[in-house]
Amino acid sequence: MEKQHIHTVELIGISGAEPDRHGLHALSGCHVAAASRRYWAIARNLGLEAIPITPVSEMLDQVEDALEHGNVAVLASGDPLFFGIGKTIIERFGPDCVNIHPALSSMQHACARFKIPWDDMEFLSLHGRAMEDVAGTVLRNRKTLIFTDHRNGPDAIARLLVLRLSCCRGTECPEITVHVAENLGLPEERLVSGTPEEIASCSFAPLNIMMVIVGNATEGQSSEAQRPLLGLTEDEIAHWRGLITKDEIRAVALHRLRLPERGCLWDVGAGSGSVSIEAAGLSKRLCIYSIEKDERQQLNIIKNIRKFGYWNINLIKGEAPAILLSLPVPNRIFIGGSGGKINEIIEICAERLVRGGRMVLNAVQSETAQLAPEAMKQAGLTVFETRLWFERTDTKGTTRKFNPITVITGMK
Repeated sequence: MEKQHIHTVELIGISGAEPDRHGLHALSGCHVAAASRRYWAIARNLGLEAIPITPVSEMLDQVEDALEHGNVAVLASGDPLFFGIGKTIIERFGPDCVNIHPALSSMQHACARFKIPWDDMEFLSLHGRAMEDVAGTVLRNRKTLIFTDHRNGPDAIARLLVLRLSCCRGTECPEITVHVAENLGLPEERLVSGTPEEIASCSFAPLNIMMVIVGNATEGQSSEAQRPLLGLTEDEIAHWRGLITKDEIRAVALHRLRLPERGCLWDVGAGSGSVSIEAAGLSKRLCIYSIEKDERQQLNIIKNIRKFGYWNINLIKGEAPAILLSLPVPNRIFIGGSGGKINEIIEICAERLVRGGRMVLNAVQSETAQLAPEAMKQAGLTVFETRLWFERTDTKGTTRKFNPITVITGMK
């Protein structure tokens, strides 16, 4: 429970060089101001003691002490409640102890400068945050506004976009425009627009905000808004000689995987990538690694990534289990093919799988159905199996029976 104070924290947003008149009035009633160094002069010109806003934990303790003697200001850029310090301040001191004076956010300024509506914009903050797949996340959206930091500047992010799109060589890539706004509201403000390649070759001031706009490369590219979250059919997914996880089996496998909204999925022996594609459709923030050794199937995976715009899928050209050692730790693993190395693959997958994670394997051959559960148990997983027999009757009344499949699930 937060400590009760007779004084208040005045959380003041700044748009441009200084607060507006309401912010200045609130600031004048304080005796201490926590702020980044670029705002210290504002506080000191009013006779206030200025304390660093970082490290945040130390700043909070200093504000706590200063509240014993009077009101304390916290100066922040733009709207403190929009990817700002506001949440932390409210959680520490309680809403009754905090007054908020928002300014226009840098996001609003940037969108206004470039004349881009932001009601359908996705927002991504990289301030002090490690993110596994920035390029995949950004390219999944029509519009993304990114709050950068010194480690994740516009040029670095643009290079990641170029690298991800390089898998589309020989096919049409989506049209991408990158906008960068520097030092918004200040005399040295600069606006830059260009392709990812152009932005990757530029350098930018530390105070910047970045927007990435992804357009369709072809008139016929399907709209994600009209596409089902789950339920793509085999004829919609590029594949080779019928080598694709059948619709009914894919649905069961995805159900058994219990995909998280975020995290990492390995699709081992991905084939055409049908499981990866359906998983990507279910979650934009899921980072997916499709591991496939066959060049023909690799081309199909690329076609499917391009067709659906599911750039959070990373094609890994190589053979399991050796290639798995270099991949990020997975939350979920789907094994569609093993190339006769089922025991070795399961052993490494189980070792690298996070605790609480799941591994799902589709066994077509009876030998695999016998070996895989035992291998999973030996690796310390809790195992259960589902055996599926199904048939389809088409519109003409013709019935086709399919070979049984065993879906094996291991939980760590």
